[in-house]
Amino acid sequence: MAIKIYIDQGHNPGGINGGAIAGDVEEQYINYNVGIILADIMRADYRFEVRTSRTSPDQILGYNSSSSLAARVNEANAWPADYFISIHCNANTNPAINGAEVYVYQLYTQAEYLARHVLNRIVQIVGIRDNGVRTNPSLYVLRATQMTSILVELGYMTNPGDLQLLLGDPGNFAYAIYLGCLDYFGLVPLS
Repeated sequence: MAIKIYIDQGHNPGGINGGAIAGDVEEQYINYNVGIILADIMRADYRFEVRTSRTSPDQILGYNSSSSLAARVNEANAWPADYFISIHCNANTNPAINGAEVYVYQLYTQAEYLARHVLNRIVQIVGIRDNGVRTNPSLYVLRATQMTSILVELGYMTNPGDLQLLLGDPGNFAYAIYLGCLDYFGLVPLS
C-alpha cells in the first residue's frame, strides 16, 4: 500500500496569504515550483501516492490567511494523508542570515525524525547551512494536521547566496526532500 504524502506549497500568489517577497521574487513561486517537482519525483515512485495543495501556479486557496491555511489542512486531513510536508522560504531584515531549517510541532516525535532526515539531505545535496530542527507549536499547519507534519524552510530569500540556490535549481531541493523521506522510511531510490 502506497504511503500518502500531502505536499503543501506554502502561500498564494498575490495578497491573500502571500508570503515573503525579495526584490521581485515571491516566496510562493519558489514554494510552488519545489512542491510540483517533488510531487513529480514521488509520483514516479510506486511506493508513494501524492497530492499537492496547489495544482497550478495561479491557484489561490482561501479568501484570507486563516481560510488559506485551513483549506490545506482540511484537505490533508480529509484524504487522509499519512504525512504532511509544507514547503516555505524564510526572510529576515538582516541579509546575512541564511540557511535551511525544518519546523515540527514537538520534539521526540516521528515528525522530528522525518525533519532531521529531510534537513540532512537538503544540507548535503544543496550545500546550504544547517539551522537545525526547531519546534513551533503555534504554526497552524503543524498544530491542526492529524498526521506526522513538517514545515521546511528551504532557505532565506533575503540572503543573496540562498536566493541564488533557491532560484538556480529548485529540483535539488525537491530531490533532497525526496531522499530525506526515503531515509526516514528506510527505503532506497528506485534504480
